[in-house]
Amino acid sequence: MAKYGKKAQEEVREAMHEMKEGTLRSGGKSKKKVTNPKQAIAIGLSKARKEGGKVPAKKGD
Repeated sequence: MAKYGKKAQEEVREAMHEMKEGTLRSGGKSKKKVTNPKQAIAIGLSKARKEGGKVPAKKGD
């Protein structure tokens, strides 16, 4: 059985694309550009979780 659903895959794909374009920003006060691919993946998975996509719970939760 797959860990991640289609919604999660789509959100991560979009986040990676935005990072490569230079338009993906962090969500904190700084609003700095995201340059780390791992951070872009985390942002995509977080968005998918908020929208009810099939994503495993975060580590530590």
